[in-house]
Amino acid sequence: MNSNAPLLVVVDAANVVGSVPDGWWRDRKGAAERLRDRLASDGVPGVDGPVDIVLVVEGAARGVEAVAGVRVESAPGSGDDHIVEVVASAGDRSVLVITADRELRRRVGELGAEVAGPRSVRP
Repeated sequence: MNSNAPLLVVVDAANVVGSVPDGWWRDRKGAAERLRDRLASDGVPGVDGPVDIVLVVEGAARGVEAVAGVRVESAPGSGDDHIVEVVASAGDRSVLVITADRELRRRVGELGAEVAGPRSVRP
């Protein structure tokens, strides 16, 4: 892995937002924006050094805008497939994917990414 490049952190917005039953389903875009804002202000707890954060949104959350510190990518189809594409295109960078989705964890793990659950970025 390239130790000179910042850690790439790819966040599965739908999975992280859906991990807490706080009414997110009434406003999926707003829930994704709140997650984006938390990531922009708090970063990734427990991760030292520079990071590049990519928040992948899908469905009703498409159209969430990027902010300083968080790039937002709207998946044209499956959010999981888009996350796999982001990881695959990372080259030799170290990658951390935030999701609880077992199949996605397997897929990105096969590409060399580390994986952490939603609680790593959401209280």
